[in-house]
Amino acid sequence: MKRVELLSPAGTLEKLKIAIDFGADAVYGGVSHFSLRIRSGKEFSMEEFKEGIEYAHARGKKVYTTINGFPFNSQISLLKKHIIAMNELKPDAFIVATPGVLKLCHDLAPNMPLHLSTQANVMNVLDAQIYHDMGATRIITAREISLKDLKEIKKEIPELELEVFVHGSMCFAYSGRCLISTLQSGRVPNRGSCANDCRFPYEIYAANPETGTLFKLEEDEGVGTYIMNSKDLNLASHLKEILESGAVDSIKVEGRTKTAYYTAITAKAYGMAIDDYYDGKFESEKYQYELQSLQNRGYTDAYLISRPFEKHDTQSLDFSMQLGTHQVSGVVNEEGTHMLCKYKTLPNDELEVVAPLNSKIEIVDNEIGSTYEKEGRLYLKLKKLLSQKGKVWDEVHSGNENPITLPTTFPSYTFFRVPATADM
Repeated sequence: MKRVELLSPAGTLEKLKIAIDFGADAVYGGVSHFSLRIRSGKEFSMEEFKEGIEYAHARGKKVYTTINGFPFNSQISLLKKHIIAMNELKPDAFIVATPGVLKLCHDLAPNMPLHLSTQANVMNVLDAQIYHDMGATRIITAREISLKDLKEIKKEIPELELEVFVHGSMCFAYSGRCLISTLQSGRVPNRGSCANDCRFPYEIYAANPETGTLFKLEEDEGVGTYIMNSKDLNLASHLKEILESGAVDSIKVEGRTKTAYYTAITAKAYGMAIDDYYDGKFESEKYQYELQSLQNRGYTDAYLISRPFEKHDTQSLDFSMQLGTHQVSGVVNEEGTHMLCKYKTLPNDELEVVAPLNSKIEIVDNEIGSTYEKEGRLYLKLKKLLSQKGKVWDEVHSGNENPITLPTTFPSYTFFRVPATADM
């Protein structure tokens, strides 16, 4: 049985390393405005992206380069240079969104595997076949597709790889084809600079053009004014039936602009779910414990399992974002010897350890602190907050850039967390 691939977002070099260390089989990211995430793309220089590819390949993992923007005529010459430059870095595939760019990549980088972006909105066998005939080796299907339709495409074109989103932000519009941000702020979503206008609260008014009278329409309490705010996708509990379908080659997590902790947790949770599925011990609650720790807009299983007209709970109407169950209190440096504080920490606070998948961490009890297991989870207590420079602190807060000494070595980018409270 061919194992499904876990594909994670990589918005920066640090996030790329975290995704791979925490369980991803492959990552995706890009450089420049030809990527559909300008904000994340700018955080990769060509040198960093090259380093990221080398980091992944040294660990047997893959990197897919996003060239999935929608270019104007004036940019085609620059696009050609970008494709050639990206090809020289030797990633494992290009992700593209339009037939023209697909052909251009095929001409300029004939040996590069080409993945068709979800922005192409493939929903059926006919479109899948056309793009496959044009050179696409994998199709990232529209988020509105059903598992039934995925199985039909795989049945008709078994050699074509299929990739589906299983976690992350959902778009109010059809597969990201939105102009709201363009109209209100001039930031073009399909050029990589969406301002997320659908996440804002809106007020509705009625106007009489003859008299100039304007009435505000009041909503009932609890109905909410976030009228276009989609919940976040979370298909972890359905992963067993997705993998059992035999139609899916890669499951994908959205979120190149999200936090390093988000990158780590989604990679770990879905990595555990995949491992457990193949080991015959799938436990939905275990993965949801991790995913619920993330900030989110409320979760939905969206449309892969259920059809759109069957769903009436896909929008968060009364809030834009809510806290997760936990707050990150610290993150371990690359050397594994110190942590940087991300939230108020006192001596002897109980910090839950969130380490890369299958990590081995020493159980210790010394003058710096202790590590111990409780109810199947690993925890850390720092008896004293000793800085790298030898200063002892009574407490440390987010923004304190002094690395705090750890009682033992932890894997790079291990996170520590505490339960979230209402005043966070």
